[in-house]
Amino acid sequence: MSTTSCELSEEQFRCSICLDMFTDPVSIPCGHNFCKRCIIRNWDVNMRCECPLCKKAFNRRPELFVNTFIAEIASQFRRSMKKTRRFLIHRRSSSGEVCCDICIKTKVKALKSCLTCLTSYCKTHLEFHQKMIGQTKHDLIDPVGNLEERMCKNHHRPLEMFCKTDQTCICLGCTESSHKLHPILPLMEQYEEKKAELRETEVEIHKMIEERRLKIQTLKDSVRLSREDADRELAEGVVVFTALIRSAEERLVQLLNFIEEKQKTTEERADSFIKELEDEISKLMKSANKVKQLSHTEDPLQFLQNVPSCPAPPTKDWTQVRVHSSFEGTVRRAVAELEEKLSEEMENQRESELERVQQYTVDVTLDPNTANPSLILSDDRIRVHHGKQQNVPDNPERFSKSACVLGEQSFTAGKFYFEVEVTGKSEWELGVALGSMNRKEEIFPSRETGPWVLQLRNGSYYIAVGDVFVLKSKPQRVGVFVDYEEGLVSFYDVDTAALIYSFTDCKFRGKLYPYLNPLGDNHALLIVTPVIP
Repeated sequence: MSTTSCELSEEQFRCSICLDMFTDPVSIPCGHNFCKRCIIRNWDVNMRCECPLCKKAFNRRPELFVNTFIAEIASQFRRSMKKTRRFLIHRRSSSGEVCCDICIKTKVKALKSCLTCLTSYCKTHLEFHQKMIGQTKHDLIDPVGNLEERMCKNHHRPLEMFCKTDQTCICLGCTESSHKLHPILPLMEQYEEKKAELRETEVEIHKMIEERRLKIQTLKDSVRLSREDADRELAEGVVVFTALIRSAEERLVQLLNFIEEKQKTTEERADSFIKELEDEISKLMKSANKVKQLSHTEDPLQFLQNVPSCPAPPTKDWTQVRVHSSFEGTVRRAVAELEEKLSEEMENQRESELERVQQYTVDVTLDPNTANPSLILSDDRIRVHHGKQQNVPDNPERFSKSACVLGEQSFTAGKFYFEVEVTGKSEWELGVALGSMNRKEEIFPSRETGPWVLQLRNGSYYIAVGDVFVLKSKPQRVGVFVDYEEGLVSFYDVDTAALIYSFTDCKFRGKLYPYLNPLGDNHALLIVTPVIP
């Protein structure tokens, strides 16, 4: 069949009810043709037997037989329409616009798509469609180009329900067969539910995006701060070591000059002694000649007359004369002076380091809700000591078996520093701890899970998770510095600005709190003190 003939006769093979090519076409007594399913449904819905086109009524429902000739012609048209529709679908996907399926020559943009007829209609054909279906309810949606996918392949009915068990769209026929015992929802209800979930998911995704953007900014800020710290340390290191190198070079020059000058003085003195000795030797040789001559004189008178004129030998005692210069200890003394200079520089560096960490000072107050019942806190919550057991609520935050207390302030990033006065205490324990620790059990310090603390025992030796050591001077005020990202906890003797101990590569997870434990039964206080640079 030619394309021209198809175009001329195509409308004659469309059902005026569904507006699609005939499916099982039947003729009714008035001569009009309809799909068998369409005319039966029309009569059932309207509850009267009449022709939808000419409105001719029939006293009884006529017996319907499929018109095989019209069915064959409609089948040919349907095959031709499938090819055309595939072309239109491709055109829609490339242009993004859905066209009317009824328009033949010039395709007009579709206004609605019918899920019942699986056809998209422009405004003109939509009005005709509405007129033809009368009171019959068809589902109309905004135009879409995948209507075939909206039909159940098993029952050829619209996918208008949703199976919760199989999480798939189904038709009403499926609810009475393979999905009969499954929980079923109307498609629109599931759509609204999932739409709400997606909105929540979208909000959560945007929240996660914002959190990650903030994290990126935090990381960039950390890199920038780290670069600034590195540049500052490099600059200070260059200054310090340049000064030390210069000092060492100066002391080396002084040492070389001292040794050279001393050696020069020794040589000049030796030269003077040698010259004097050579003069004495010359005189002694002359005296020796005269003595020799006298010793050969045979005339007694002449001998005795000449003896007084014989020169006397020199009387200077050279046995105690020394010119050797000892350089023993010269280098050692020079090194000692250099060490003294280095110690002074190290002291300056310790003070500089302490000043740097003190810039991260935070205000710390103690949390009474975490204090063991045996601890007494001052009204201003900066002092703590042991006392009588108190009757306090056993809330989840409170330490039950260890006499500890946490600060009210928590930290999850960055750097912070605080100081604690320990004067008069023979035993104490202080540092930082994770808020997630079990506070109803005995607390034991750990490098992996904390708390990360410095301990004083028996007033003499200090402990840092197994490391035991003795300090030259007993700290009266201890500074605690934490770098959360670096996993660093450092303890300082504030009075001497000396670093006591550092924990490195700590694994912090969650909130980190200042941690104090007075230990022992004495009433000496642990005091969180304001930082005085």
